[in-house]
Amino acid sequence: MEITAVERDVELEGATLVVGLMAGLVAAPGSEEIVDQLDSSVLEAAGFEGAVGQKITVPHALATAVLAIGLGEEVSYAQIRSAMGEAIRAAKTDRVVCYFCPIPVEGATRAAVEGAILGGYVFRRYKSDDNSRRPDVVEMVDADQADIDAAVPAAEATNLARDWVNTPAGDMSPVEFSEAIESAATSADVSIEIWDESRIADESLGALVGVAAGSRRPPRLVILRYEPDEGISHLGLVGKGITFDAGGLSIKPAKSMEEMKDDMAGAAAVAAATIAIARLGIPVRVTAVIPITDNVIGGNATRPGDVLRPVAGPSIEVLNTDAEGRLILADGLGVVAGFEPDLTIDVATLTASAHVALGDEIAALFASSPEVAATALDAASRAGEELWQLPLFEPYRKSLESEVADIKNSTGSRYGGAIAAALFLSNYAGDGSWAHLDIAGPARRREMSGEQVKGASGYGVRTLVEIARAVSKTS
Repeated sequence: MEITAVERDVELEGATLVVGLMAGLVAAPGSEEIVDQLDSSVLEAAGFEGAVGQKITVPHALATAVLAIGLGEEVSYAQIRSAMGEAIRAAKTDRVVCYFCPIPVEGATRAAVEGAILGGYVFRRYKSDDNSRRPDVVEMVDADQADIDAAVPAAEATNLARDWVNTPAGDMSPVEFSEAIESAATSADVSIEIWDESRIADESLGALVGVAAGSRRPPRLVILRYEPDEGISHLGLVGKGITFDAGGLSIKPAKSMEEMKDDMAGAAAVAAATIAIARLGIPVRVTAVIPITDNVIGGNATRPGDVLRPVAGPSIEVLNTDAEGRLILADGLGVVAGFEPDLTIDVATLTASAHVALGDEIAALFASSPEVAATALDAASRAGEELWQLPLFEPYRKSLESEVADIKNSTGSRYGGAIAAALFLSNYAGDGSWAHLDIAGPARRREMSGEQVKGASGYGVRTLVEIARAVSKTS
């Protein structure tokens, strides 16, 4: 999709014009001239009142059509992004002219760009007859091209993460995923190092080796590094990369496996965000560590009761092989700690508990300090991704005590599981600033609405980009 800034005298022939109408059919600022040309009786007859989410297509003398989108009583950044997402799917022409950018909302151009790119996403790889149509060209009236260029990388990176997560596990092995990351990293100023199974064993990543033991597909560990000349602060990222999670010997029910290609969504978000940060030239050093493996059943699979030794930190008694994400993250956190980042963020589809507690649209946040929590929450707010802080409640740490090892990976309780998992990870995060994002709920969208489409959401990419911006400003 090509997105460009245009003046008001742009040629309209052959285009769909996208305009916003507020409650009572009041034209949103910037599109008054177009709205004045519409027949209000047509809108009223169709029951269009400018309410949020309403849309209607009406004729226009100079263009193919006008697509009017309801913006409600007041217009917000989120409403512009959502309305543009709806518009991009509803347009029936290859070219769209958007009149949202003049609306006096901070970041209106960015919101419109995100809505177009995210709302226009389609995963076509396996469709033999795909009838979905999206515009090729989006022209934004009264926008600054520099604002458009600044908004595109994070939105495109979100779609890249969506592509990776939507790809079935049969075509996204640890090797194939690491190669896909490598291919994408070549488009940005990002260096990559890939550890194969021999290097992983030589580096004593015992937890990753243990989770991978049941699979015929070998594990990988990817290290991405972005090192701009002016970068002072150092951001460490770790992403859970389980390319398919059958639960290991603690096998999942069949129904629970249907979406387990999603279990590498944290890794996808971390890799895509690192690429976006580099494309944007944000002046912050980034080191991303991404452990990747299947978690399946095999003759050599780790057994309940086995003890694993991560590269650093406490030894682990494995009581439930389906609590594998925290195991590979223990090694990921151990590796990234060796690079001494100022702030470490891990992202993972980690627990059903977080999903149950917060639903499909909100991720759970755990943080080592109020300052780190504030940074993450503010970044998520700017990114338009919902995030809610849960406590690192120290009394629950007792539930992780093991009789045979330093710590165990499962409490055996159905209560407080997201908190217990975060406390487990805190043992490997070191003494520095750290936050854990449990994205088990919002990693997949089950309904199409606004800029969100069904399937992988790419959640976390834009929040991580905003965290990088915040960290760079504190250097």
